[in-house]
Amino acid sequence: MSAGDWGFDTRAIHVGQEPDEATGAITVPIHLATTFVQAAPGQHQGFEYARTSNPTRVALEQCVAGLERAEHGLAFASGMAAEDALVGMMRPGDHVILGTDAYGGTFRLIDRVYGERGIEWSAVDMANLDALAAAIRPETRQVWVETPTNPMLAVVDIEAVADAAHASGVDVVVDNTFATPYLQNPLELGADVVVHSSTKYLGGHSDVVGGFIAVNRDDLAERLSFVQNAVGAVPSPFDCYLLLRGVKTLGVRMDRHCDNAQAVAEYLAGHPAVERVLFPGLPDHPGHEVATRQMRRPGGMVSFIHGGGEAAAMAAVSATRVFRLAESLGAVESLIEQPSTMTHMSVADSPLAVDPGLVRLSVGIETIDDLLADLEQALG
Repeated sequence: MSAGDWGFDTRAIHVGQEPDEATGAITVPIHLATTFVQAAPGQHQGFEYARTSNPTRVALEQCVAGLERAEHGLAFASGMAAEDALVGMMRPGDHVILGTDAYGGTFRLIDRVYGERGIEWSAVDMANLDALAAAIRPETRQVWVETPTNPMLAVVDIEAVADAAHASGVDVVVDNTFATPYLQNPLELGADVVVHSSTKYLGGHSDVVGGFIAVNRDDLAERLSFVQNAVGAVPSPFDCYLLLRGVKTLGVRMDRHCDNAQAVAEYLAGHPAVERVLFPGLPDHPGHEVATRQMRRPGGMVSFIHGGGEAAAMAAVSATRVFRLAESLGAVESLIEQPSTMTHMSVADSPLAVDPGLVRLSVGIETIDDLLADLEQALG
């Protein structure tokens, strides 16, 4: 049986992670060398300089690419560094399409950084394929998809969006951070590029920042590899080691995240203080059917609109004891936040502005009864 035929958890533990030839070490060593000896000029064993390539980083890139069913994987120092490599392929006058519920950091990068360099953007409801087709211009180079989205947890039909974009020769980038490769593989649904903030579920322990890009196309891989080396926004060997360690348990962690999130969403759906619950695992979610079709499970993120509005939402997120009030997501501990005043401040006064009564939960792997009791006392 080849590695490509292995199950997800086997790939997570073994792909790119053969025992060290020199010592037999079962764990990939942390290779700290910045340079590598050559037998003669230009004759090396695959490594020259650590910014260009590093054995620990290669192990991580092979492993996560294997999980995404991708031919090529590239690790970056952060999720935003990975996104910058992709957006940076465009030129002044080029156009990119975002969803109306894009992550605030993505919006800031495209609007504030690349907007000043002549890149134009439009925001479109990705569930409306007619609106997407109408927004595509001759100058459009990329369509950026998040699914589930951050923070509204909308679900986008990746295959349908890819078909619409490809009809006009436009590439589709899918941010798979929320779903992870355990729950969803966008490349198999027609996407051209998958991007991750590996800080989140891939790392899973709130102790490392990283980003990742997975592609099948050789032309994209060649260009992105050039940028990765030329710009140098690469993770350290220790960061790669931490990410590899986190990825080994991704499958088992995601199962608990999903179990707990389902229970939390069902609890919130019956709470009188909650106006609306946003979770793809609930049958009344607008994207439930698409999520059931393209995801293996609905994920570990839950958002809800507090019926008391902004002040009540702020009070609730400040009152939890097990859920910690903090930005970020996807780690073993449960986190709670008010996006309008925290992670999504950058989209205020834009078409992507967030309801101030929205609360976002990253549901961790704690005992579910403790999580529900914490929400009960916080919501009153």
